[in-house]
Amino acid sequence: MFQAARFGLSLGRLAAALFISFVITTLILLVAGAPPLHSLVILFEGGLGSAAKVTQTIAVWIPLVLCSSALLLTFAPGLWNIGVEGQIILGAIFATGFLRPFPAGGTGLHLVGALAAGMIGGALWAYLAGVLRTWGRVHEIFGGLGLNFVALGLTLWLIFGPWRRPGVASMSGTEPLHHTLWLKGLKGLSLNPVSLALAILAIFFVIFLLRFTRWGLSLKAVGQNPEAALLFGLKPNRRILEAMVACGALAGLAGGLQVVGVYHRLLPAISSNYGYTALLVTMLASFRPHLIPPICLFFAVLNVGSIQLPLQLQLDSSLSGVIQGVLVLAVFLVHGLEEHFRLLRRKR
Repeated sequence: MFQAARFGLSLGRLAAALFISFVITTLILLVAGAPPLHSLVILFEGGLGSAAKVTQTIAVWIPLVLCSSALLLTFAPGLWNIGVEGQIILGAIFATGFLRPFPAGGTGLHLVGALAAGMIGGALWAYLAGVLRTWGRVHEIFGGLGLNFVALGLTLWLIFGPWRRPGVASMSGTEPLHHTLWLKGLKGLSLNPVSLALAILAIFFVIFLLRFTRWGLSLKAVGQNPEAALLFGLKPNRRILEAMVACGALAGLAGGLQVVGVYHRLLPAISSNYGYTALLVTMLASFRPHLIPPICLFFAVLNVGSIQLPLQLQLDSSLSGVIQGVLVLAVFLVHGLEEHFRLLRRKR
C-alpha cells in the first residue's frame, strides 16, 4: 500500500508539472504567433502519426532509456554524471575502431565484439571521471563536462584525421561500415529488434541491481550518508567508481548501437545530445526507475515530432527542447511548492 501511495504521488507531481508546462508552452506559442493546440497536435502526430514515425520514435527511445537507466546507477550514490554524453561518444569511437579492420564485412560475432568494445570505451571514460572525483577532488560535474569536450574533440580529430574517408574529410563522418556489420532493422522500418531488446533488458537489470542486491543498497547508503557508509565499511570511493563504470558501460552500449544500428559510421554528432536529454529524463522521473520508460517515450516523441514544426508551421524545431526544459523546471517548481506547504503545515 505504501508503494502504491508513493506511485500515486509521483504521478500526481508529474501531472501537475505537465499542466504547468502546457500553460507555459501555450504562452510561448502565442508569442511566436502559432496556434498552440494545432502546433502540439502536429508535434505529436510527427512522432506517432504512422508506423514509420512510431519506429523512428522508438529508435530515439532506445538510447534515451539506456542512458537514463545508466544514470540511475550514479544518482544512487549522489553523483551528477554529466559526463554521460562523452561516455556515449567514447562508446561509438571504440565500436567504430573495433570494426574498422574489417572493411570486407564480418559476422554476428563482430557485432557482439563492437558492442562490447563500446561498453568498454564508455566504462573507461566514466572511470576517468570517477578517478578525478575520488582522487583528484574534481567534482563530477566539472570533470564530466571537461571530458565531454575532450570526447567531441577526439571524434572530430579522428573523422578529419586518421579515420577520414579516402580523398574526403567532411562532417559526413567516417567511411560507412560494410552492410554485414549493420544491425538490421525490421523490413521497411528503422526499428532494430536487438537494440530494443537490449534497452528493455537494461532498465530491468538496473531495477534489479538497485532494489534487490546488496550492491545497490550500498550505493544508496553512500548517497545518503557517505561518512556513515565509511564507518560501516562500505568503501564509498570504491562504490563511486563502480557506479561510474557501470553507468559508462551502458552509455557506451548506447554509443555502440548508434554506430552499428543507426548511422553505420562515426559522426561528429553521434550522441545526438542523448546524454544531456537523459539527465533531464532522470530528474523528471525523480530518480524512480518505473517512470523512466514513459518519460523517455514522451521525450522521443518530441524529438521526432519537432521535425514537422519548420515544415508545416515555420517554427524552429528547437521548440521541443524548450518544452523539455520547461517540463523539468515545472517538476522542480512542483517539488518546491510541495516542500513549502509541508513546512507551513509543520509550523501550524
